[in-house]
Amino acid sequence: MRSSEKPVAAFALSLVAGVLMLASGVTTMTWALSGMPAWGGPMGGMMGGYGGMMGGMGFSGMGAFGGMSTFGLIAGVLVLVGALMLHTQPSQASTWGIIVLIFSILSLFGMGGFFIGAILGIIGGALALSWKPTASSGS
Repeated sequence: MRSSEKPVAAFALSLVAGVLMLASGVTTMTWALSGMPAWGGPMGGMMGGYGGMMGGMGFSGMGAFGGMSTFGLIAGVLVLVGALMLHTQPSQASTWGIIVLIFSILSLFGMGGFFIGAILGIIGGALALSWKPTASSGS
């Protein structure tokens, strides 16, 4: 393996996926902390404004929604770490690919980087798992 050879496509997709997961985690955390103002408004009617018919869609304050967003943030950080390690330690691409793949799948429980991030992370993890350095003919 040449020292400059790296799984560039896997790194790039995983990096974008991690950033999207962090962004969606911050977004959902903001919704959870502010009582989800964008969903239904003060007179939310059927959407559960002031705890109406659906009671805030089953999420009371920070409860489950906050837990999902925290999990999404953690998954995003771990996907970002996996992406950076793919770039710095390409000889261990399969290990970091597994990390990216697993936490991209699990991130779906925390909105998964607006779902696009999870898809990109799954593709990036799969590319990292299938990546093999080219055989150098001059060794």
